[in-house]
Amino acid sequence: MKKTLSTIWPIILILFVWLVFSSPYLIKGKVPFPSDYLNANFGPWSTYNSVAVVKNGATPDVISQIYPWKKMVIDIWRTGNFPLWNPYNFSGSPLLANYQSAALSPINLIYFIVPLVNAWTFQIILAPLLAGIFMYLFVRSLKVSEFGSLISALAFMFCGFITTWLVYGTLSYAILFLPLSLFAIEKYIDTKKWLYLFILSVSIPLSFFSGHFQTSIYFFLFLVSYLIYKSIVSRKTIMPLYLSTISGLLLSSPQLLPSIEFYFESVRSAIFIKTEVIPWSYLPTLIAPDFFGNPVTRNDWFGHYAEWNMYIGFVPLFLAIYSFSKKNRDVIFFGVASLIVLLLSFQTPLLDILIALKIPVLSTSAASRIVVLFSFCFSVLAGFGLDRVIKDISGKRIKKIFPLLILFFLIFAGLWLVVLTRSILPIDKVSIAFSNLRLPTIIFVITVITISLLFILKDKKLKFLILSALILITALDLLRFSTKWQPVGDKNQMYNDVPITSFLKGINPQDRVFGAINQEGAMYYDFSIPEGYDPLYIGRYGELIGAARDGNYHTPERSVVNLSKNGEYTGQIINLLGVKYIIHKVSDGQAVWAFPYWTYPVDTFRQVYEDDKYIVLANDKTFPRAFTVNNVVIEGNKRNILKDLFKKDLNLRQTAVVEEDINISNGDSSASATITSYTPNKIVVDVEAKKKSLLVLSDPYYPGWKAVVNGKPSKIYRTDYALRGVIIPEGKSSIAFTYDPESFKIGLAIGFIGLILTFANCLIYSRKK
Repeated sequence: MKKTLSTIWPIILILFVWLVFSSPYLIKGKVPFPSDYLNANFGPWSTYNSVAVVKNGATPDVISQIYPWKKMVIDIWRTGNFPLWNPYNFSGSPLLANYQSAALSPINLIYFIVPLVNAWTFQIILAPLLAGIFMYLFVRSLKVSEFGSLISALAFMFCGFITTWLVYGTLSYAILFLPLSLFAIEKYIDTKKWLYLFILSVSIPLSFFSGHFQTSIYFFLFLVSYLIYKSIVSRKTIMPLYLSTISGLLLSSPQLLPSIEFYFESVRSAIFIKTEVIPWSYLPTLIAPDFFGNPVTRNDWFGHYAEWNMYIGFVPLFLAIYSFSKKNRDVIFFGVASLIVLLLSFQTPLLDILIALKIPVLSTSAASRIVVLFSFCFSVLAGFGLDRVIKDISGKRIKKIFPLLILFFLIFAGLWLVVLTRSILPIDKVSIAFSNLRLPTIIFVITVITISLLFILKDKKLKFLILSALILITALDLLRFSTKWQPVGDKNQMYNDVPITSFLKGINPQDRVFGAINQEGAMYYDFSIPEGYDPLYIGRYGELIGAARDGNYHTPERSVVNLSKNGEYTGQIINLLGVKYIIHKVSDGQAVWAFPYWTYPVDTFRQVYEDDKYIVLANDKTFPRAFTVNNVVIEGNKRNILKDLFKKDLNLRQTAVVEEDINISNGDSSASATITSYTPNKIVVDVEAKKKSLLVLSDPYYPGWKAVVNGKPSKIYRTDYALRGVIIPEGKSSIAFTYDPESFKIGLAIGFIGLILTFANCLIYSRKK
């Protein structure tokens, strides 16, 4: 029993620190979700609720994207279907392929065991625990002591990247499997056990299924780099590790292939600009994370706190730098890797080269997020650093630590000089820096005293207590840092019912809504809107919506589609897209940001709902969501299509613009089209036509949608620039649109091959043993 405790006590301590961090959620029943922010700033909830104080207003995507996507994914899984398509944003958009929905993440299984809110809580708070345990196992496999490995674990599980992105439930999971994969590499080299080949293979899709492609790319690149490094320094055969890495990548194909397809259909694939580059002047936050303020305390004034956060705790930072005095190949590897990462996250020529190379994802995303690898490397080095301190204490080499102590003394002295002389910082910001530099200085002083005692004391028991104190300092520092940021919400205030929700819940999923409502409301209450916010969206659709301003082509925005409320052709667009309801906030009056329904003919809109906050208008001029036309204009040039669409004499209810000859004779023909089934991945339309016609469905055209007319496959034509059109014969017809992307099916096939390779690799090796 004593032997077991002496082995697992660090894991128990990690669990204890995690329980302290998680206590508001596990004991008090709170939820890691910014429900106060939701009710203060997001309609319709903010319109009815009065919230005076919001703890953290820097996590909007959790409200508008991540949580609603999670709900949608689970709802679709419950129907027995793959969550492939989101019918509610951008008039319809890929769901699984947008990546951040994390549709294939195994963590989704929790949502089938406990209620949605409880599952969300467990998913979020589990991440730092897994990160800590995996890091501990990895650093121990590098022959670092239990104390050193524990320091590394604490530093990583509450590092700036994991802390600030924790409530997203995606980025943290995408990186936390990195130490597990490296642990598998180390253990396989040492033991040659097939189990570690399996762990390595599985860790890769676990990262790629987690919901953040950019972070998983960093994970994979670092994994491959480490594997190459080990193949160079190790004299043992590691070919099975390469096979495991390949099989892991193949296992990730069901997510990767649809996402790659979506990426190249999106606007993001053509945008290569530097964003979120960390300035060198932000380096003080390595030792004082709130030196430039914190969004939680509403006093941040410089930088992007979440994107640029590099903090791993002062003690781990100090120890990581001290580890450089040790001549060790692993220290050199992680030290060089951390330097390269800094050069890629700060403004340097190396970053300029990366952008110039126009590498998909790496050259189009926020540059600063690669800093997570710096935090990872320095967390590992912290363990080596503590062991170096212990070794130098045993060898009475006290002089070796003096240069580092002097270096940090000079850094703190310099920062205090800047603060006290008010020579560099804005005068009105000095008090912020002053307040937030005090605690790091105290931690520095305590660290110096603690390490000095280690060198002075001779009693081993006392030294053990001092080492424990160093762990305690680290834990308290990081718990303060991480808990300060995390939202502690009331689960009863998450998307709670307000008066208008009774109307919203009754909207048919196929009906579109426009006005004072955003995607969080659309996704949560299952109705469609023409707008949306997502790093990936269908580029052609965004161009169509942008043209509503003046009928001309406009370069779409990087991550958002907004339909101009006052555009010259907004009325035509909302009719073409089948927008049935207009939601207007009473307090907006006739403000310029509101949709000016009062400027339209009086027979266009009629009121169908009213309370003291909102009115809802039905659009009586809107087109059916599916309708037929017999007049077509053929135009292959993108710019000219937009010009044709917005010609004043063109009635889009009777005429469609297509990009190729579809062999339909122009003329009048009465026909009826009725949507009989509308689900995320399948739409069924019944049509009765007097002649061969073109059925227009006002959902976005996208590869993977297939049409079957009366049981026979039929081509879908890109119609009206970004919508779908199918030729239907004379008479009664049933048309089924099914989202069945080849990219996903091929991904599943490749994933199956990866599964076979994984087991074959493990089986072959186990027989060799």
